[in-house]
Amino acid sequence: MNEELGGLEDKVTQVIALCDALRAENHKLRDRVGALETEKQDLAERMTTARTRLEGLVDKLPLE
Repeated sequence: MNEELGGLEDKVTQVIALCDALRAENHKLRDRVGALETEKQDLAERMTTARTRLEGLVDKLPLE
């Protein structure tokens, strides 16, 4: 009986450790997703600015 409880206790300890590790990994991944979303938004804004500037330059080109 004591061996069974000891084995169960070990398994519960392993599950708790796994849950803690997964929780920490999930937190890191959420932070990474947030950073990537911010970077994506910044790049989209930069592309819009570049497109606007290029369109302005094209409009200034002389017609042949």
